[in-house]
Amino acid sequence: MNCKICNHKVTNIFSEKVLNKYDVCYYHCINCDFIQTDDPFWLSEAYSEPINNEDTGLVGRNLLFAKLTSMLLYNLFHKNGQFLDYAAGYGLFTRLMRDYGFDFYWHDPYTTNLFAQQFEFDLSLNKKFELVSAFECFEHFEQPISEIEKLIKLSDNILFSTELYSDSPPKPDNWDYYAFSHGQHIAFYSLNTLKHLAKKFNLNLYTNGKSFHLLTHKVISNNFYNLLLMLSHLGLPTLVKYLMGSKTLSDSKSIINNKKQKA
Repeated sequence: MNCKICNHKVTNIFSEKVLNKYDVCYYHCINCDFIQTDDPFWLSEAYSEPINNEDTGLVGRNLLFAKLTSMLLYNLFHKNGQFLDYAAGYGLFTRLMRDYGFDFYWHDPYTTNLFAQQFEFDLSLNKKFELVSAFECFEHFEQPISEIEKLIKLSDNILFSTELYSDSPPKPDNWDYYAFSHGQHIAFYSLNTLKHLAKKFNLNLYTNGKSFHLLTHKVISNNFYNLLLMLSHLGLPTLVKYLMGSKTLSDSKSIINNKKQKA
């Protein structure tokens, strides 16, 4: 078996039960440190519910990521551009970012849009966005390279989250991110893996070294990137919201007008 990131040979590092019943092997690439599973035949079962009920951190994570993202967009990108949340789930992050004043849109073919209705985007329109966010997606990618190619067609700036491991591959009982019980995590990355991806796609990588990462054509300081993340915890996103002008009320009025026009 070859690595899905760099095509080098991989080594079997352990076997574990997935979904509490399937024996699955996990493989490590010594070249780029990517960890992948056997061919994930169990995914249709794992995704019987697209949002797994073990993810009790979903709301808190979206609230945090909205703060972090608002600081990055306001200071590093064209803040009045259009943005897309890819694999956007229930639409909570899209709604939060519109509440911050950013023109965000939703896309997810597998999940019901509950919070960002009327702000969906159809990928067949082949539009380029200022930035695409893809939170808690990379660990789900069965074919990471082809999925990242899809993202790059949408934007040269990809903001994403996935938890990195450091040093050697974690033991099965030492890393909850393997998520054997729900079986949806099938791809695992280290900082070395992300550097390989950045080089492959000729993009720059900026990261907090843990879970929040940016692939971009822009040249910035990684220290400045992390400073903005740190400042997001000091109440500055509220200032960003004030300066941008929240879309909460204007979106409501737009939805009401659309309903009147259809009546």
